[in-house]
Amino acid sequence: MARNRRSGNRTTFFFCTFFAIVALCAFVPVFAPLPSLSSHSPHDLSHSRHKKDTAKKFEIANDMFWKDGQPFQIIGGDLHYFRVLPEYWEDRLLKAKALGLNTIQTYVPWNLHEPKPGKLVFEGIADIVSFLKLCHKLGFLVMLRPGPYVCAEWDLGGFPAWLLAIEPAIRLRSSDPAFLHLVEGWWAILLQKVAPLLYENGGPVIMVQIENEYGSYGNDKAYLHQLVTFARSHLGDDIILYTTDGGTRETLERGTISGDAVFSAVDFTTGDEPWPIFQLQKKFNAPGKSPPLSAEFYTGWLTHWGEKLAETDADFTAAALEKILARNGSAVLYMAHGGTNFGFYNGANTGGNESDYKPDLTSYDYDAPIRETGDVNNAKFKAIQSVIKKYSAKSLPSAPPNKEKAGYGPIDLQKKEFFFDILNRINSIDIVKSENPISMESVGQMFGFLLYVSEYAAKADGSVLSIPKVHDRAQVFLSCSSEDNGGRPIFVGTMERWSNQTLGLPKIKCISNISLYVLVENMGRVNYGPYIFDRKGILSSVYLDGRILHGWKMLSFPFNNLNEVPKTNPVIAYSESIEKSARRKAKENVSKEPSFYAGHFSIDKENDIKDTFISFNGWGKGIAFVNEFNIGRYWPMRGPQCSLYVPAPVLKQGENVVVVLELESPSPKLVIHSVDQPDFTCRLISQTSNEDQVN
Repeated sequence: MARNRRSGNRTTFFFCTFFAIVALCAFVPVFAPLPSLSSHSPHDLSHSRHKKDTAKKFEIANDMFWKDGQPFQIIGGDLHYFRVLPEYWEDRLLKAKALGLNTIQTYVPWNLHEPKPGKLVFEGIADIVSFLKLCHKLGFLVMLRPGPYVCAEWDLGGFPAWLLAIEPAIRLRSSDPAFLHLVEGWWAILLQKVAPLLYENGGPVIMVQIENEYGSYGNDKAYLHQLVTFARSHLGDDIILYTTDGGTRETLERGTISGDAVFSAVDFTTGDEPWPIFQLQKKFNAPGKSPPLSAEFYTGWLTHWGEKLAETDADFTAAALEKILARNGSAVLYMAHGGTNFGFYNGANTGGNESDYKPDLTSYDYDAPIRETGDVNNAKFKAIQSVIKKYSAKSLPSAPPNKEKAGYGPIDLQKKEFFFDILNRINSIDIVKSENPISMESVGQMFGFLLYVSEYAAKADGSVLSIPKVHDRAQVFLSCSSEDNGGRPIFVGTMERWSNQTLGLPKIKCISNISLYVLVENMGRVNYGPYIFDRKGILSSVYLDGRILHGWKMLSFPFNNLNEVPKTNPVIAYSESIEKSARRKAKENVSKEPSFYAGHFSIDKENDIKDTFISFNGWGKGIAFVNEFNIGRYWPMRGPQCSLYVPAPVLKQGENVVVVLELESPSPKLVIHSVDQPDFTCRLISQTSNEDQVN
């Protein structure tokens, strides 16, 4: 979406060998002539296998969209299958139908489907084929956005993080042959699944987007042309390919493809006068090939941690939409339904430099008309629906009722283990050693946490630690094996990417060397702008009193993600070891050391299984799992999000287990709460409390 609105040796060896082979591969010339939108040249052999429905045709002519020979106005909305549990896809789509939408637009995040090189995932929440078939069953057309870059407030803009481990470094979003070779391989897999679902083949897919708002990033036309070549080779010449760029001359000049081979759509700030922008759009399309289309009509906005929850006025948004629809323009609501950034997949933005880092919330509610929970009883849904009704060719169906919600009450947690106790179970072969720190990606871990360990000689007056480049948040601990506490790590302080400062290390009397532990959290990779090559971990030398500290060990701590369950999994172990007989309200051992906590709550009857929210008011920062499903990050100390959404399909009759990794400040009572309403007021509550104390 637009932002103009407001190494390990083995890894290096593998990739070097791989790209030595890649270098021998020849590419189709990037500026080979491209077929026009109206071209009917024969399809390639792979495409000809799909039987065409000659009665079905979606095309552009006379500055209009045409469906089966009749003028067609796209009234669409973005709804991302990867932000909604599959059990709820139909509910959300039916509500989009009730809103008045005739088209669904969705991104396809490469990293969800190929979390490791060659490991493909198309099941569960990643089952895009089932999602597209469901759209078709419910009568929707589909505009597909396969990237390879998607933005979407999604980790690394949808690119797999393992791309960042390749040496020499590849250039993302460019005509770098090594990068294009990988894109070609990914699209060969994906687009072969999409081809049978094209509209002309009896499916719902009417348009396929090339890249995403590329004009806001680069000007590599060879790259765009090559993507068109890849797409045509798998999808044929009749499918409408399109680009989407911000509605300025500069972004359109950089991000569009001249001629009539690719349709150029626009996006712009809600409230801007649309028709002058649509006139500009015409200059970047062939004559008669420019139906006015706002491919991202913003119904709300995203929110970062530490910000007030973004909200936009319902009537203002609806009035802006009507300005487009009233003159037969087309629009796609971004978002119709936002959903949730489950797991570790939230993205992040930056300001003027890469240190001005702003990670996104777990919730991707977006203030959309269909809320994160699927609720539609809100002013924005009603206002937008009332506008769309005027221009819909059919009467609108009623929406399914909101999903019922329940609060299951307080959940007592037990401390199961200190985070550092896991070190005793880590196999030595899983430890990477290096003279200097290396990135998460080079170690082979893409998400979660990485522990860096080194040591230094004790000084009489303490030391000063400096890490110029840490991505994203580091907690620093010291230990001395000769001390009475058995050498347990002691919390010293936190170093953050956005406010990186030196850290004073306390004076410790230690006969042996002092062990330094730096636990780095990957809080989500940048998904937009010039700093998307966002490796995680310690990315610079570490300085102790101005001198480089050498001799490092890197220890990985992977956790359940949307598409991966690690072999060594503390979440499962803690889930299986809940002490049912003695639900201790343990108030002891509350400390700054990261720790695992586990508890459970029961649901007696199957009919009592409802959506719920886990409230972390009074806790610090961490991640949470319900029945081993990663429901996301919580950070009520920063806000505004206090609670995490738990859809009913995650729950079960009987015992439901919650496992929490709290990084720094557990609630003294060790209690969390299952509640029946979301809460986005943590920062406001904190500010009010502080003001009361001052007064």
